[in-house]
Amino acid sequence: MIKANELRNMTADEITQKIDVLKKELFGLRTEAKAGRIEKPHMLRITRKDIARCETVLKEKANAK
Repeated sequence: MIKANELRNMTADEITQKIDVLKKELFGLRTEAKAGRIEKPHMLRITRKDIARCETVLKEKANAK
């Protein structure tokens, strides 16, 4: 899980890259869940919240300018 303070110390480009990585991870987790072979179903929720947290911090940075 990513902390908001860690994200605030990153640049906007780093956060955007992190979002892309998390979205790919979420896609993989959803695929595993549909196949019925996911070992950690709670990771779906954690990954969605991480993406939302990243997008929120990114929006805060955009509004601060």
